[in-house]
Amino acid sequence: MNCKCKNVGTVDRVLRAIIGIVLIALVFVGPQTPWGWLGLIPLVTAAVSFCPLYRLIGFRSCKL
Repeated sequence: MNCKCKNVGTVDRVLRAIIGIVLIALVFVGPQTPWGWLGLIPLVTAAVSFCPLYRLIGFRSCKL
């Protein structure tokens, strides 16, 4: 994927991955509610370096 398609920078990706893993972990430990599956969203956006919401509002956290 070239940089023109990416809009999530390195620090943003790491934070999204951590948040996603923590939320998914809540499905198995802690309150064990299905809301933890929302952690898939930041995990996937971190993996592909693209956030549709960022594109919608015209923001990018990576350098061109």
